[in-house]
Amino acid sequence: MRQLLRAVVLGAALVPTLSSAQAIPTPASILGFEPGADRRLPTWKQVTDYFTALDKASPRVSTRVLGKTVQGRPFLAAFISDPANLTNLERYRQIQRKLMDPRLRTEAELPTLLEQGKTIILITSSIHSTEVGGFLTPFVLADRLARGNSEEVMSILRNTIIMLVPSQNPDGVDIVGNWYRATIDTPAEGSSPPELYHYYTGHDNNRDWYALTQPETRYTVDSLYTPWNPQIVNDIHQQGANAGRIFIPPYMDPVEPNIDPILTAGTNALGMEMAWRLVAEGKTGVATNASYDQWSPARQYSLNHRGVRILTETASARLASPMNMPFQALGTGRGYDAKVAGWNFPAVWKGGTWGIGNIVDYQTSASWAMLAAAARDRRMWLESYAQMGVRALADNAPWSNESVVPSAFVIAKDQRDPQALGRLIWTLQHGQVEVRTTTEAVTVEGKTLPAGSYAVLVKQNFGGYAKALLERQKYPDLREYPGGPPKRPYDVTAHTLPLLFGVDVATVIGPAPATGPAIAMIPEPKYSVAGLSGASGRRIGIYRSYTASMDEGWTRWLFDAHQVPFTSLVDRDIKAGNLKARFDAILIPDSPPQQITRGLPNAYPDSVRGGLGEAGQRALVEFVEQGGTLLAFNDASLYAVEAFKLPVKNALEGVRNTEFYAPGSLFAVDVDRNHPMTRSYTAPVPAVWFEDSPAFEITDPSKARAVLTYQAQGNPLLSGWLLGAQKLNGKAAMVEASVGRGKVVLYGFRPQYRGQTNATLPLIWDAIGRAAIQ
Repeated sequence: MRQLLRAVVLGAALVPTLSSAQAIPTPASILGFEPGADRRLPTWKQVTDYFTALDKASPRVSTRVLGKTVQGRPFLAAFISDPANLTNLERYRQIQRKLMDPRLRTEAELPTLLEQGKTIILITSSIHSTEVGGFLTPFVLADRLARGNSEEVMSILRNTIIMLVPSQNPDGVDIVGNWYRATIDTPAEGSSPPELYHYYTGHDNNRDWYALTQPETRYTVDSLYTPWNPQIVNDIHQQGANAGRIFIPPYMDPVEPNIDPILTAGTNALGMEMAWRLVAEGKTGVATNASYDQWSPARQYSLNHRGVRILTETASARLASPMNMPFQALGTGRGYDAKVAGWNFPAVWKGGTWGIGNIVDYQTSASWAMLAAAARDRRMWLESYAQMGVRALADNAPWSNESVVPSAFVIAKDQRDPQALGRLIWTLQHGQVEVRTTTEAVTVEGKTLPAGSYAVLVKQNFGGYAKALLERQKYPDLREYPGGPPKRPYDVTAHTLPLLFGVDVATVIGPAPATGPAIAMIPEPKYSVAGLSGASGRRIGIYRSYTASMDEGWTRWLFDAHQVPFTSLVDRDIKAGNLKARFDAILIPDSPPQQITRGLPNAYPDSVRGGLGEAGQRALVEFVEQGGTLLAFNDASLYAVEAFKLPVKNALEGVRNTEFYAPGSLFAVDVDRNHPMTRSYTAPVPAVWFEDSPAFEITDPSKARAVLTYQAQGNPLLSGWLLGAQKLNGKAAMVEASVGRGKVVLYGFRPQYRGQTNATLPLIWDAIGRAAIQ
């Protein structure tokens, strides 16, 4: 393709040099600066231009556009390997498929597959766009792989096929980059933008790995995971600035029980080798077995699909602006003290200046250590990968540490919410789960399900993943010390799709039911709401704070997905008043009351700071008194209680976490079936998503009414973790209060949690549907 003319030594590596007409571009030749230069960030066009130019100039790189982002930017993946491997990419993909699925190979084929296969590696970067080192590290990695000629580079190219995603969120590269460039030399320099850096999800775009709601998630799953199921995934992130300089696995407990122990052991071994190499290079502040756990498939897709997940979290700066971090200012991370050496933190960082160049350096070193080890141990990675396929199809579920493993989950086709049923089947199939239908009636859990019901067998390639999503979670009771406060999970503790979606699913213990072959993929259901989708007569406003609430983004996504028209309202729109002339219902998504009132601090421009303040509160009160309906989700309900002086109080106010703790779980509720807001509620097991939420006590029943209530006695926990269940007994989860001619609806939970809670969406739609129309 191109002729090598001469080679020169660049640093410690031998690098090919070409004629100027044919030269492989350097990152600086496209960017105009070296990756890691202070106060410089690329635009997405520059990222695209570089990887497009690299594709044209280097036979080691093949750049593909997988689709368009939410806001229309190209979503890229660069395949990087030896030119001979890229020429035969489909052949290596077929080898990978046969290693993954024992049904596709004969025993006699296995030695040849192991000899010829490559370690498949997926590197994803900058899904969280304020973690700006991830904009630049892919430039450095791609440059070293495209131009390097050392033995280590050649070993990586020969033995691996790398799929490099320069950014999981191209829109955010420009949202954050444009804000940063506009605020340099102002008090807001280095701050987060006053909008979500993913149009709908913000930081939650890395919690979408089983719900698959966003196009960027789907491109990665559909075009990279599903065709390839890589052995190794390196997910490049950043963390806070005042503890370690970088985290590398092993993870902390707990471990999701449906992940094959081979993957846990592989993650641990590779992570520790990476840490070893970084410390040997002289890098300090390297933490392992700290901060992050291995629990939820919402952010652990690869560990549920045969690939170790090497999360790296490097200390942040002020975006691309350097900061000074004195040693005395260093604090603790979960599992270590950044000022004290220990077995999982062997070399203390002494403090000082920390900037974007340090971030790129640490990230690059970590990813390079991973690549070198993956290339050297190619055979071991392939052998253990093939063994996991055998274990997944074995009769005794050797991948599980549980004494009893269900054989199947059966799902009746006759469900009260067909859209939720369709979403459940689509979600499972899109995550590579085989769904079948029963060939005869099945009696399970006291119910007889007819032949033709859906069945998900646990004995299949990704049966552990299916089991994780369909069963109820039992999060372990972990404490900081015996008798001490709960050990905070990194994220949430429950992910039970039947409860989230509102679908009746039966668990089969014992012999699996008779089934036919796996059914074809069903199309994604089209979501709609009777009376609201399309040209709705209801005038709906959704409050959009400049503090950039992810819950607000999910609310907009939900309304767009269901084709329910709405208007976004920022602070000045609400402060302007006269709201009832324009709206019938206004929603305030989850946000702390003080953020709603005060908004962004003084460092931000006048146009975006200040919150609703007293003027916004008066306008909302006037809106409801004149007949409007206000819906307040989760913490925003506490703002409404105070703003409207409602006869309601939060029973959990001031309760210590040693007495009550619920960090993202599903709780049972009793439903007032006579209330008009439950008219469309069909969930077979009434449940709400509780995440650091309030629980209500009504002090004047003549002015407020409970719609959903926690049981009077016992434990309402259905899935996840709950301490202090008695604190919820008899308390209300949802309340409707009368104010003037209007209504205030308090949701002590997130009824649209991460776009997943189909079960509780009718509680939103019915509240809007009964709002008075002027």
